[in-house]
Amino acid sequence: MNALFVRLSVVLALAFAGTDAMLAGPLPASDVEQVQRVIAAQLAAFAVDDADRAFDTATPQVRKAIGSSGRFLALVRGAYPMVYRPAAVTFHKPREDRGAVLQLVEIRDADAKSWLALFALERQPDASWRIGGCVVTENRWLQT
Repeated sequence: MNALFVRLSVVLALAFAGTDAMLAGPLPASDVEQVQRVIAAQLAAFAVDDADRAFDTATPQVRKAIGSSGRFLALVRGAYPMVYRPAAVTFHKPREDRGAVLQLVEIRDADAKSWLALFALERQPDASWRIGGCVVTENRWLQT
């Protein structure tokens, strides 16, 4: 299961690598609110171990690849504890790039360690946003 997330993370990182992702365009305010609300909903679901609600924030492709809400929760709990139980989060301005949205989130964990999480979100046919992937790295530059 961890190998799947490693592959997803690598694919996500490669897809959005380079200066094109950094030069992506701004989003309308209504989309910014919706994108950040989806991530906040996922984090809130993790906080109460609501696997189904957390899984619902993922794209259909991610849900199909992982298979079940229980596996999803277990995977995030094991591989991304800072996302599973953040002590604090700070949202930066999301940017649109090639139909997806990149949302940078600074996360502080329970040990006061700082992390950067890059969420990729995709607009669904019903105009809602869903999380298609997340890459996390230690934040060595900024403090939350």
